[in-house]
Amino acid sequence: QVQLVESGGGSVQAGGSLRLSCAVSGSTYSNSCIGWFRQTPENEREGVATIYSSHGTTNYADSVKGRFTISQDNARTTVYLEMNSLKPEDRGTYYCAAGGVGWYCSSIYHKGFRYWGQGTQVTVSS
Repeated sequence: QVQLVESGGGSVQAGGSLRLSCAVSGSTYSNSCIGWFRQTPENEREGVATIYSSHGTTNYADSVKGRFTISQDNARTTVYLEMNSLKPEDRGTYYCAAGGVGWYCSSIYHKGFRYWGQGTQVTVSS
């Protein structure tokens, strides 16, 4: 079992920055792929970035490459998503998820992730 709690969402203007945090606990975290996903009411859940906790390999959606950075702390208890140069289309509820393996992790595909947090809201105004 893995527990995830997101924080750090808020409202910013376009061009601004936010850092999201995901506090992770549970026995399987050390070997897990952790991912960030986002969703708006009109769109399907979209993969943003993933990181393998054991070796730090990262993957990014094309829409956020060069602007977002996923990382974890040395204790592997928190996963971060640093978001810079935010655009209005980056808005949504951001979810942290764990348990993805293989293709689901590298492709940042939400259906391969077993454990989910409650989400944190990000609003970007133009």
